[in-house]
Amino acid sequence: MQSIVSTDWLQEHINDPKVILLFVMGLKKSQADLAEANVQIPGSRWFDLKTTFQDPASSLPNTVPDPADFEKKVQALGVNSDSTVILYDANGIYASPRAWWLFRVMDHKKVMVLNGGLPAWQAAGGATEAFQENPAQAGTFTAQLQLDQIQYTDAMLENTKQARAQVLDARSAGRFVGTEPEPRAGLSSGHIPGSKSLPFTKVLKDGKFKSKEELQEIFKALELDEKPLVFSCGSGITACISLLAAEQVLDHPKSVYDGSWTEWATTEGLPIEKDG
Repeated sequence: MQSIVSTDWLQEHINDPKVILLFVMGLKKSQADLAEANVQIPGSRWFDLKTTFQDPASSLPNTVPDPADFEKKVQALGVNSDSTVILYDANGIYASPRAWWLFRVMDHKKVMVLNGGLPAWQAAGGATEAFQENPAQAGTFTAQLQLDQIQYTDAMLENTKQARAQVLDARSAGRFVGTEPEPRAGLSSGHIPGSKSLPFTKVLKDGKFKSKEELQEIFKALELDEKPLVFSCGSGITACISLLAAEQVLDHPKSVYDGSWTEWATTEGLPIEKDG
């Protein structure tokens, strides 16, 4: 099953009753663009990462929600077990890969991201409607947590000793090497020992994923072996952008460190490397 679709693909399939359009929002970057756009693709329903699709009991931002809760809320969006879910951003590619990963974590495989999001859709002449909620009849979606898609701190610490997986960090190069401050107050910059830097911005161009040929060159330059890949970032959002890029060109097992740098840097006693 492909994981990224073009605006041409969506134009051809938008009237398919099994296609469910979810407008991914809830992050500050997306909300700012929403206020400016004030439109959406017709028939869209809202997938709010910040207030609805994260674990409210966690002290960390953006962590994976309880499967039963995720199931109930996705059903409320009218998603069925056989639905093809199309996710898109207000600002190209930013939050939608996180939503895509959450669906994969919950074992829904018919899920794809619209490359370029709403801006690409508008540039291609796609129809829009006023920003509005579109009520839906409850769907039959079921969630089955796939633990192999998620990494936790204990396993990440063990990996610094055993090196069974390669960690790829999606934050900026400056944050990775410790020369730029973290956006969260009081958080040290630096990186998990043994990880490699892959800023998420490297896999994007003009709000879209780069071509498969370009992505192949990017990952080739990292000199990866056959180990599984673990993606990390500040709080688990942009790690999913890099993971989705890797999904286009690499067969390696892939997962996300859900707590990411926020959890690592605030957990007492964990090693931090700084280069530069």
